[in-house]
Amino acid sequence: MPEAPLPARSIGWGVVGYGWVARDYAAPAILAAGHRVAGICDPGAAAREAAARAHPGAALHAELGALLRDPEIEAIYVATPNHLHRAAVEACAEAGVPVLCEKPMAATLADAEAMSAAVERTGVLYGTAFDQRHHPAHVAIRDAVHAGAVGTPTAVRIAYACWLGRDWSVTGEGDNWRADPARAGGGALMDLAPHGLDLTDFLLGDPVQEVAAVTQRRVQDYAVDDGAIVMGRTRGGALLSLHVAYNCPDALPRRRLEVLGSGGMIIAENTMGQDPGGSVTLIGADGARRALDVPDADALPFTRQMMAFGRAVATGDRGGFSAERDLHTMRLLQRAYAMDPQCP
Repeated sequence: MPEAPLPARSIGWGVVGYGWVARDYAAPAILAAGHRVAGICDPGAAAREAAARAHPGAALHAELGALLRDPEIEAIYVATPNHLHRAAVEACAEAGVPVLCEKPMAATLADAEAMSAAVERTGVLYGTAFDQRHHPAHVAIRDAVHAGAVGTPTAVRIAYACWLGRDWSVTGEGDNWRADPARAGGGALMDLAPHGLDLTDFLLGDPVQEVAAVTQRRVQDYAVDDGAIVMGRTRGGALLSLHVAYNCPDALPRRRLEVLGSGGMIIAENTMGQDPGGSVTLIGADGARRALDVPDADALPFTRQMMAFGRAVATGDRGGFSAERDLHTMRLLQRAYAMDPQCP
């Protein structure tokens, strides 16, 4: 994906679910991308009050139907808990409103399949919010790999971990739905692995086709997995090793991406996540090291993502957004869980 251009025109966005990600990343990114937060929908009074303070010009709604009837709304960003994604996306599809939905696509594969069918039937633009595709460092790595910097890619290795306790909260709502299997659909594997699976496809231009996984409930006191190792192989034969975790203290090194090949290796540290920055090093087959140039290095991944989706809305060019591709990622997740003998 090339450097995100300026928006074709300002888009009026509606935000569904005003929690941590919407408040701290998505809504500010909409504004930074040159668009407008025209409306916000959340059933919680406290969330709507917070939205009113942050976006005084936005219309506030407790239910989605009212937001979708607002003529100012040209695109929807869905940031509800996973089990509510399907209802929101189906409503957007029926209303003919383009929708960008947080990852994972849904809490269950059945819900994801229904969402994909709805947007295919109505022709509505749909995207899953894989912001890692828009990180400047990852774009630079993708371009270097495609230019032959590592020769033939042979493997991708990713560590993407954090600490997520039972009572984790950023906005103070005191409800960590990510630890609830009914609402989240799974734990660290469901939440973090989609980024690695999708990013491997983006970096290599070669989707993961085969997966196996083992999970753990080792440290955290909740019913979902707090860690997992995913192994995979792409259609072209490159291997994937992905470690995700909710049980790694945040002060430890926990975000690393490596792309290995027959002619070199790229190592990225602290690029996985919502923020820009990190370091990217290219190591040649002779062992020589150099920093990889990262154009637009300070650009926020969320801003670039909102800019890209806004351009797709304005121009009709779907670009890098694909419900079919994202449904494939959901199928990989289900297969990974199903192959783990410890999963219920």
